[in-house]
Amino acid sequence: MKTRVLFLCLALIFSGTQVFAQLSKKEKKEWKKKAKEYAKNPDNFKTFVEAKQTADSQVNTLSTQVNQLKSSVSDKDAKIAELEDQISRMRSELSSSKAELAKLKEAPPKNSMDFSKGVVFKVQIGAFKNKDLSKYFENNPNFGGEVAEGGEQKLTIGIFRDYWEADTFKKYMREMGVTDAWIVPYRDGERVEIKDVLEGVVDGKAPSKKASE
Repeated sequence: MKTRVLFLCLALIFSGTQVFAQLSKKEKKEWKKKAKEYAKNPDNFKTFVEAKQTADSQVNTLSTQVNQLKSSVSDKDAKIAELEDQISRMRSELSSSKAELAKLKEAPPKNSMDFSKGVVFKVQIGAFKNKDLSKYFENNPNFGGEVAEGGEQKLTIGIFRDYWEADTFKKYMREMGVTDAWIVPYRDGERVEIKDVLEGVVDGKAPSKKASE
């Protein structure tokens, strides 16, 4: 009798008291019958208990793995969201760069040879009469000239932003035999006096010779 009660209690433990209470009379009768069978054969009951313990352990292991997978999926989802945000920012930056590039393409190219503004220096190599050389300096900023009141053509070679570069070129011309070579300044395309532009354009250096030489 005690053995029967013991196995019945074990059956209640495995099945759960709440579940067992919900069994019908027929189901209760069947479970009591099974409990009697296990009481007659403890080895089968032991095998059953061990199998249940193994199953419970596997369920716990699988539950842990499922939770780990859920956590991993959550981390991956967060990483994907971060990458999508980075891609969105990169696309926005790319669009901005394309817009800037389009503006640059539409903008007129800057002419690095445009010396029409600001102060520049040229080297005059002489003044000549009865010689029209204008066709040689048309569309060539490095070769120019202008007609004086007496009808002479004053010819210049070279154009420089830096006074000392012009001075070096002037010296080369003199070494080549152009003894009358000298520097003439222009401001915004108009010829001016050297004293009016020399200050502030020679980097604070005093010329070794007179600027008008």
